[in-house]
Amino acid sequence: MNKSELVAEVQKLLGTDATKACAERAVEATLDAIKVGIKKDKSVQLIGFGTFAVATRAARTGVNPKTKEKIKIKASKSVKFKAGAALKEVAGKTK
Repeated sequence: MNKSELVAEVQKLLGTDATKACAERAVEATLDAIKVGIKKDKSVQLIGFGTFAVATRAARTGVNPKTKEKIKIKASKSVKFKAGAALKEVAGKTK
């Protein structure tokens, strides 16, 4: 499912009153709120769905695949998602 399909599904779930623009604003607002939560609190926990959290990757040594030369990769931060129990259950019931 891509973003436009997600907007269409949200519009369907909101009912006949909702326009595509309204559903798109709802999806954008949700994504923006998650971004704010990540930036402010370093994690966003949605009970039954999962948790978005900032993860720190330590500096490490890597290898350039082209030249086989060792290179230093500096420390970085990324966002990780851990699925909640309800989401894992839904995933287990897929085709």
